Amino acid sequence: MKITTASLVNSFRICGAAAGQILLLLLVSSFVVCGRDNPKTLAIGSRAPDFNLEGIDGKMYSLQSFTNAKVLVVVFTCNHCPTAQAYEERMKSLVTDYKDRKVELVAIMPNYAGSLRYDELGWSDEPDDFEGMKRRAKDRAFNFPYLYDGDTEETALKYGPVSTPHVFIFDQNRILRYTGRIDDEENFRKPVHSQDARNAIEALLQNQPVPVQTTRTFGCSIKWKSKSDWLAKADEAWAKKAVKLDIADPAGVDAALKNATSGNLRLIYFWSEGCKACETALPGYVKLARIYQEREFELVTICAGDSTKFQSVLAFLVKQQSAGDNKLYTEELEKIKPLSSLSGEKLPYTILVEPGGKIVFSKQGLTDPELLRRMIFNDPYMGRLFR
Repeated sequence: MKITTASLVNSFRICGAAAGQILLLLLVSSFVVCGRDNPKTLAIGSRAPDFNLEGIDGKMYSLQSFTNAKVLVVVFTCNHCPTAQAYEERMKSLVTDYKDRKVELVAIMPNYAGSLRYDELGWSDEPDDFEGMKRRAKDRAFNFPYLYDGDTEETALKYGPVSTPHVFIFDQNRILRYTGRIDDEENFRKPVHSQDARNAIEALLQNQPVPVQTTRTFGCSIKWKSKSDWLAKADEAWAKKAVKLDIADPAGVDAALKNATSGNLRLIYFWSEGCKACETALPGYVKLARIYQEREFELVTICAGDSTKFQSVLAFLVKQQSAGDNKLYTEELEKIKPLSSLSGEKLPYTILVEPGGKIVFSKQGLTDPELLRRMIFNDPYMGRLFR
């Protein structure tokens, strides 16, 4: 992605070292990576490789599905990449603007979901899998077919996309006439100086040579299966993080709920040792902490129990690799205001609180981690990079 420190500061309330750390993360993990793992990009003048891929609508698509198109636009894109998200509306506009001029657009998701690290998913509310594609297309009202190639990569290997998004534009004979970016500015709040994809489409509709046939793409690298070893390395790094446990009293818990100083969206999980539902759910919360570890987000776990449980609770947290803010609360639950009015088994209990203490979600009992994930991402204190 073409991202500057300034754009990050404008998009998130970050400064100084924090901005530098996020910029470094994106540079290292999400930018286009060239090398032996990337197939050669389809050359200008090549015939379009055929495909047979399932769309989110349950239909199978091939080149034959677009025989009426004078110009066919194939875009390799995904859910998790901020740059790909930034271009979703522009892709929809291409479809709308050219629907009466025999131009068709099809999007293909090339990423293998198993090659995405948790922290890379922190820039999205959806993973790069088929179910995530369905939800994204519905939420964003896609007006084009969205096809899945992540499991086999057969189509992506034939086309050789470098990043998401990567555009391939074919003429009526399905000869490649343009490949590269959609335009030169991913941030929709800034002016676009070069409408590369539109220029290519217009030239082909007028039976004219495409003025610029190739442009350099920018965005997130394709997550090939061969990159799945990234996950093991990330797991090793997370496993090395220290797991700590502090004793908390009612005042300490109240301070956590007020969330007055952190500046982060805070997820607080109340649980207890021996509560099977509590212990079973904890890994899902740790996963959320890993997903949003580079964002303005933090997990606080509060275990209710007496001080004699300290070592066993700590051992359990270590096993779960809960490297966030862990507390052992040793007094009555009734002293905690949100829990005082609950009846029956009070735990587990989940609270999502914004900076300043506004509780935006609370629930007694088990909570769907995927629902929480989307709620966290879509909170005003988080959200998309380009919004």
